[in-house]
Amino acid sequence: METKGNKKLITGIIAVIAVILIAALAGGYAMFSSGVKAVSGESEEVVVTIENGSGYYQIIETLDQAGLIKNKTMAKVYVKVFAPDNLQANTYVLNKNMDLETMLNIISTGDFQHLLKTKFTIIEGATIPEAAAGISEALGFETSEVLKKWADTAFLKELIGEYWFLDESILDSDIMFPLEGYLYPETYFVVEQEPSIESITHLCLDLMNERLSPYKEQISQLGMSTHEFITLASVVQAESLFEEDYKTIAGVFHNRLETGMPLQSDITVLYALQEKRVDVTYADLEVESRYNTYKYAGLPVGPVCCVQNAILDACANYEKHDYYFFFATKDGDVLYSKTLAEHNTVVSQNLWY
Repeated sequence: METKGNKKLITGIIAVIAVILIAALAGGYAMFSSGVKAVSGESEEVVVTIENGSGYYQIIETLDQAGLIKNKTMAKVYVKVFAPDNLQANTYVLNKNMDLETMLNIISTGDFQHLLKTKFTIIEGATIPEAAAGISEALGFETSEVLKKWADTAFLKELIGEYWFLDESILDSDIMFPLEGYLYPETYFVVEQEPSIESITHLCLDLMNERLSPYKEQISQLGMSTHEFITLASVVQAESLFEEDYKTIAGVFHNRLETGMPLQSDITVLYALQEKRVDVTYADLEVESRYNTYKYAGLPVGPVCCVQNAILDACANYEKHDYYFFFATKDGDVLYSKTLAEHNTVVSQNLWY
């Protein structure tokens, strides 16, 4: 028969066991909680590459080798219990003040803010050789390699099949650089570990698609092909310094096209010569090229530079007026004229080069 003393003993033992279990659990939780915290309270960025096909434990090993794991065993327990979804291979910029949960959230979402990015810039009005040089410098390509790819007929035909605004016009044998005018000017951030010329090209064309698509209907209403529209826009881009003149200058060129007057754009002559300067000589005007709008009526055979969104808008919504001439003064003011006689007077009074 169980005595009161025995009951008291058993109760005491149970209580002791409970205290031990609670203490053990508390200690285990404390160890776990501490083990998945940040390794430092100070900010120190660390670049980590998560390879394709990496599993949870491999990622923990990678983070540990980078000095980002406080307790590797507890970290493995964490991913075993809380296994995040969709861990994405890439190169990340993490920090020693991040806890494990934060780092895994970044890796599982491919958080753009924490991706290692390389950037390159194509400036407004840049030509294809200038764009190729900038991309090569930023990403480690040879400029000649980029230009060769951008002239590759097979690659160009693939692009024509992918983008509505590219057509066989870019394959015309008189065009110097087929993708001239079609790479949107912008600062681009590249997050690929090993970007290719193809992927960089798609990046630029994707943005051009985004910027140009809103004007698709207006281009059609102008009675122009997309290639013609981009060509006109590139001339306006190269001839314009300030935004307040974009629509007016676009109107001048529209007027000339509508009446059959030659565009007579110095910019197109200089493009044919692959030079950038202000003055154009009579000898320059004789260059044999379908870019030369002094020799050939209508638009040049293709664009002469890349085009920003404000220029696209100006050419789609150009100012209607009766000006056929313009001249830029030394300080950048643009003077417009309705007749050649007026224009000649303006030039003689303001010539600065």
